Amino acid sequence: MNWLKKLFTKSAARDDRDAEQSNAYDLIGGDKVIKAIAHEFYQQMQTRQDTQALLAIHRAPIAESEQKLYEFLSGWLGGPQLYQQKYGHPALRARHMPFAIDASMRDQWLSCMHSAIEKHIKKPEHRQAIIQAISTLADHMRNQ
Repeated sequence: MNWLKKLFTKSAARDDRDAEQSNAYDLIGGDKVIKAIAHEFYQQMQTRQDTQALLAIHRAPIAESEQKLYEFLSGWLGGPQLYQQKYGHPALRARHMPFAIDASMRDQWLSCMHSAIEKHIKKPEHRQAIIQAISTLADHMRNQ
């Protein structure tokens, strides 16, 4: 979370939020924008020809994966820790280990996420910061 701390100011403490996290969640539009990003991400994945391999490793129903992405992004961006409240620590690398994630899969995922971020985050500096951070995170998921 250090990348967000450096780029955005700290948020005020709220019941289910860590006061040490940035307020990127608030700056980009909060819950509504996070939901829109998660939805757009899966729309992109389901409709693009260049992401069919990525789609194939997602089990149905996609709505469940979309909900988990929304919950994860909420906490990752400094909002309510919805994912942790339901499932515990994200442990993303361990949770993705059963899937063969190579550079191609990473790039497909990033392409969908980049499109969703571009569409729903208004300020270019916020888009750039989040894309940079999510790119580092996606690269960390590679296991092939």
